[in-house]
Amino acid sequence: MKVTEHLTRADGKTLFSFEVLPPKKGENIHTLFSNIEPLMEFKPPFIDVTYHREEYVYRHHPNGLLEKKTVRRRPGTVGICAAIKNRFDVDTVPHLICGGFTKEETENALIDLHFLGIDSILALRGDPIKSEGVFKPEPDGHAYASDLIGQVANLNKGEYLDQEQDDTWATNFCIGTAGYPEKHFEAPNYNADIRYLRHKVDRGAEYIVTQMFFDNEEFFRFERLCREAGINVPIIPGLKPLTTKAQLTMLPRSFYLNLPEPLVEAVSQCRDNEAVRTVGIEWCLNQSRELMAHGVPCLHYYSMGKSESIRRVAKELF
Repeated sequence: MKVTEHLTRADGKTLFSFEVLPPKKGENIHTLFSNIEPLMEFKPPFIDVTYHREEYVYRHHPNGLLEKKTVRRRPGTVGICAAIKNRFDVDTVPHLICGGFTKEETENALIDLHFLGIDSILALRGDPIKSEGVFKPEPDGHAYASDLIGQVANLNKGEYLDQEQDDTWATNFCIGTAGYPEKHFEAPNYNADIRYLRHKVDRGAEYIVTQMFFDNEEFFRFERLCREAGINVPIIPGLKPLTTKAQLTMLPRSFYLNLPEPLVEAVSQCRDNEAVRTVGIEWCLNQSRELMAHGVPCLHYYSMGKSESIRRVAKELF
């Protein structure tokens, strides 16, 4: 079932969903299953599976030369979606990114997902390669999420890259996209970021999942500006309970977000990470309750490979 169908059938009830990371290459998928298992009692209608683009590594050879090698540390999003769907009988939402893919490779991935019976995808530009700093699309790849969304929307109309193909079948994907309550770090200003988001919706995005945030006022402002700009698709807030002191610096650096001063102060006074987890869970609970009272269609939690704090939040709410 599509994400939008789940939201409609909920009839105003706030749903619970979460996002998981694919295992690193060489790891056992049962580690992933063991993190999903504790969250299934809260009946998530869908689970997102992220995709991490390739990285460059340099390997030294005995002759003193360096070899530049492309590696994918977390491969297998399509297979993992199928495995989760089979193991837990739950809909999965793979992330589809521009980086590292040509349009042809994107089309082939979409065909595989269609054959697997996966009904929804989250279309993203993706991050730049860490060693480059600036996003560079593949030759004959997409530079923007809006163009990727356009390709999926065309496939939903039976329009394949090879326009000479006859008797093509149309796919029927529900397309999600990302929104940034505190502005995408590359957007020149907040209003421009909302215009870009409107363009993605106009190209075919049917729902929005936000980047994580820790101040609900940021979400309420973002939602209001979206509606004023004519963006009327469902907006799903993304949340994460803080779990370590290191996240005070890691999260703003990695996700370009702000942490409210009361949260920073409370975490700074914690003696250890167990105390941080308690603070993080309580903060996330308060955020979640306020958002539920506001009437959001779903609360989406970023697990980042760990489920215990999310389980403790969900146990209070769902």
